[in-house]
Amino acid sequence: MAKTGVFDSDPTVMGKATELKKELQRLILAIIDDDNYSTDTIDHAKEILCALKELKLRKRSRSSNLYENLICPDQFRCPLSRELMRDPVVVSTGETYDRPFIHKWLKAGNRTCPRTQQVLSHTNLTPNHLIREMISQWCKSRGIELQDRVHYLDDDTITEADRDQFLTLIEKMSMTISEQKAAAKELRMLTKRMPSFRALFGESLDAISSLLSPLCGDNSQSSIHTDLQEDVITTLLNLSIHDNNKKLVAETPKVIPLLMEALRSGTMETRSNAAAALFTLSALDSNKALIGKSGALEPLIDLLDEGHPLAIKDAASAIFNLCIIHENKARAVRDGAVRVLLKKIMKQMHVDELLAILAMLSNHPKAIEEMGELGAVPFLLRIIRESPCSRNKENCIVIIHAICLYDRTKWKDIREEEKSYRTISELAQNGTSRAKRKASGILERLNRAVNMTHTA
Repeated sequence: MAKTGVFDSDPTVMGKATELKKELQRLILAIIDDDNYSTDTIDHAKEILCALKELKLRKRSRSSNLYENLICPDQFRCPLSRELMRDPVVVSTGETYDRPFIHKWLKAGNRTCPRTQQVLSHTNLTPNHLIREMISQWCKSRGIELQDRVHYLDDDTITEADRDQFLTLIEKMSMTISEQKAAAKELRMLTKRMPSFRALFGESLDAISSLLSPLCGDNSQSSIHTDLQEDVITTLLNLSIHDNNKKLVAETPKVIPLLMEALRSGTMETRSNAAAALFTLSALDSNKALIGKSGALEPLIDLLDEGHPLAIKDAASAIFNLCIIHENKARAVRDGAVRVLLKKIMKQMHVDELLAILAMLSNHPKAIEEMGELGAVPFLLRIIRESPCSRNKENCIVIIHAICLYDRTKWKDIREEEKSYRTISELAQNGTSRAKRKASGILERLNRAVNMTHTA
């Protein structure tokens, strides 16, 4: 396998990247489809991801701005990037900008000229051939090769103008309520559409705390200004998407408490976005533990219980991710997850996602006891009979296997099911590899019980 250091000397880097991606795809499919995958498979996948990451960083480094420190006439600098223009274009107000940066401005939803603040009559970009030729001659006279930036501008590129705009908006979060609202709405939009703004939050120690300030302390108006709360919480969601921000966001004081408050009291969109933020943050195991200890599972389960179409999937995804670590399983069971999950599954709501969570909890004794008491076995057997989804069948038999090992009284339901429908036998022959193992285990126990009865 190609190790991380391979990119230092291999001239066929793109070919290596393609090979690595193919190998990574093969490993991921093996992990998804085979329950018996080894830890070596995971380690192998991690090595490939590290190698691909280094390739990406090296490519970005090679494509970095070659002219950042170049002193050039002001009319050759883009008003947005404040750097030498490669592809100057004119907007409807007559102002000239470098194409990638004005395109980025328009793509973010802006419909004004950045320099004059006039509303643009149209968004067509007209090449400024005169300025282009002047820049070309100026570069040629200094032995500089002018490259077309449009080919290598990355969405993560952070310009000086971006930084200025970012700092201005953060400063407004401590001003009047109207300025806070306007700044929060713009930060929400920018962090959604521009990865560079997500990255900027990671560069400042106080930026996230400043973003949250309108929702904190004695002067908090979040209960009155629900639109402000929604914009701030959604901005947190946008920030958490950026991998380098996950740890910083989760460990910033007040973030998780404010997300929990939003889960309980926000608009339905705010509650859904708060759940989605907890889901993305919980990609890190350290964050899973932190969020679980904070008590976030209870409001997530309450939100799931309400069953609002806008929020139920986000809540379920967050609960699933958090329950990957053992200590959070106990917390989820304690906070009533089993009852809520079974109730929703019986109502045919998001059965795929909720069965996966229930199966994950099925190695917890209290969860198994509760499932048995709530009459889960007959309903799960019916899903196995009627569902076309092999993954759902697998999750059902995993749960049934755990319940029956814990509570012998449930074997009666299994015997009757086998006698009437041969449900378990069918799954033992045609299920997934994991489902076959669990179904065969149940059949073996049934046969032993029958033999013992005959012997007696």
